[in-house]
Amino acid sequence: MTIHMIWAEARNRVIGAGNTIPWRVPGEQRIFKERTMGAAVVMGRATWDSLPRKPLPGRENIVLTRNPAWTAAGATVIHSLDDVKPDDFWVMGGAEVYAEFLPRAGHIVRTRIDIEVAGDAFAPELGDEWVVTESAVVEAPTGVSYVVEDLRRRDPA
Repeated sequence: MTIHMIWAEARNRVIGAGNTIPWRVPGEQRIFKERTMGAAVVMGRATWDSLPRKPLPGRENIVLTRNPAWTAAGATVIHSLDDVKPDDFWVMGGAEVYAEFLPRAGHIVRTRIDIEVAGDAFAPELGDEWVVTESAVVEAPTGVSYVVEDLRRRDPA
């Protein structure tokens, strides 16, 4: 089983504010689409609620919720991390879902955006077990730069 995680964060690890993404940087969200298209994506119910288009097209949308009665057209509903059926999937938020899956994840795609924004949701802190395997710097037409990093969990010594 491979658990991938993907997020974009501003300075100070901010990933959200008021259940929205608190920035618009041209090209930045394309990375998410390119990496997750054709795959299963796992998200919390609040992340599902925040999507402008539901379900995300071209992906199996899996929603983790504590509410046993919750349903939504186009979503596969689960109530536990162990309920995820695909062997290979992407975790796409929110903050609590990232924190729950992080100990099981083997791969992260992290976009670090060079902006300061206020927020109330934060990316998990990564320890020394994570190593950057690829990195690319991008400058958006607006002049905002960001770094796209692939990280892998270091094999225990």
